[in-house]
Amino acid sequence: MNNVKRFAPVAARALLGLVFFVFGLNGFLQFLPQPPVPAAAAAFAGGLAASGYFFPVLKGIEVVAGALLLTNRYVPLALTVLAPIVVNIVLFHTFLAPGNPVAWLVLALEIYLAFAYRAAFRPMLAARVQPDAAAAPGAAQRSARAVESAA
Repeated sequence: MNNVKRFAPVAARALLGLVFFVFGLNGFLQFLPQPPVPAAAAAFAGGLAASGYFFPVLKGIEVVAGALLLTNRYVPLALTVLAPIVVNIVLFHTFLAPGNPVAWLVLALEIYLAFAYRAAFRPMLAARVQPDAAAAPGAAQRSARAVESAA
């Protein structure tokens, strides 16, 4: 049981990273055959493709985020960037092109990994946060001047 707890996040991260890395690369290299899609899905994808920029940006993000997951670098950032993409994948395959279980697998992996890395998301989900004064440019000089003038 302890081995499962230890290796499950690694396996889920690698699998999700592989899915996004491979399908992102496929957007550029077209090495996987495209199955026929329903008319509504084709119209939606055609509209996005007509913009000229959407699919290259989307696939580029998928490749980079997939690589981050595979290399175990900036995993919370990669999960955050992929979250809206995963939601769109699930909605696309629910309403426009149903019957693809990979969409639900991707959603399950994303949710599991978000839970596994929940400590990294905790500060981001705080209701109220004060800006860090030390991070502001010139903050050290302003605070030093305030101390000198008070003396």
